[in-house]
Amino acid sequence: MKCTTNKQKNVNENDIVEQVQKLLEERGSKALEEARNQVLQEKVECKEVREALNYFMQEYWHDTARPALLSLVCEAVGGDPELTTPIAISMSLISGAIDIHDDIIDHSKVKGSRPTVLGKFGKDVALLVGDALLFKGFALLHESVERGVPAEKLPIIIGIIKRMFFELGDAEALELGFRGRIDVTPEEYLHVVRKKAADVEAHTRISAILGGGSKEEIEALSEYGRLLGMLIILRDDLIDMIDFEEAVHRFKSECLPLPILYTLQNPKTNSTLSAILLKKTITKRDANVVLQVANKEGGLGLVRKLMQELAEDAYSHVKNLKQNKKYLWLLVKGMLLPEHQNFASTTNT
Repeated sequence: MKCTTNKQKNVNENDIVEQVQKLLEERGSKALEEARNQVLQEKVECKEVREALNYFMQEYWHDTARPALLSLVCEAVGGDPELTTPIAISMSLISGAIDIHDDIIDHSKVKGSRPTVLGKFGKDVALLVGDALLFKGFALLHESVERGVPAEKLPIIIGIIKRMFFELGDAEALELGFRGRIDVTPEEYLHVVRKKAADVEAHTRISAILGGGSKEEIEALSEYGRLLGMLIILRDDLIDMIDFEEAVHRFKSECLPLPILYTLQNPKTNSTLSAILLKKTITKRDANVVLQVANKEGGLGLVRKLMQELAEDAYSHVKNLKQNKKYLWLLVKGMLLPEHQNFASTTNT
């Protein structure tokens, strides 16, 4: 049996990340660029709204993952991936609108060191930009038949998107009830996480239908999308834990990340964490204490274990596909943070 060193593991994990990024760029950049052009060709008289649209589409929104997923899933069931481009353009704009509206709800002014539209232009302009992208996305969706989307499938696709919106809205409403609470159970949180994953499931279901997948393939890929969506959300939870600004924002304005919810279930650590999380002002030192306790007491480990189980479940739904299953598995593996990821302290200390 060969022994794998930590250095070899790091190289392999970095290689997975690079492969995922390359795959997403190759399969998703075309639709994203077309979506960008569709928005920027619109005539907008208001300078601030025009600048906000330009900022979001050219500098902020670089989501190639959803268009790439549409392309890969369609091909996985034997369909032509080019058929997904009109839908990918529409969904890119709809997803962008959802992202902006979510930032307004969560009061998120900065993400990943970049100001959001809300943070840069304020609530009113952000709301208008989100609405503009939403209506443009739906308008292009209705025009997609002219670009090859079968007319008989369009009502089905619209129905899936409608259900997605209702489920996402329900999830956001439920999550609002978690703000400021330290008694939210992991089960309650995971229920909402699964509902929020409706976005990714909608993409995989739509794509499997466009590709002419069988009923079994459509259902399998839909569940794959739901599980992949959950992995994306839980990965963000782990990343938020090691970013001081994002961690504090989560503590004060959103639901606590799952690793903390797990750790709060332990009576021995509950009082320590509660004393910090209920403070009016949380310092970097406080955030590090929370992270260290969650790491030491197993909260982070429990999330990692759950993510591994979700990843294996996701692969079980696509392992019998004849095409692209290695790419679909690669997307799942890319959601699992490297084993050597340092959770000893926040990155911004």
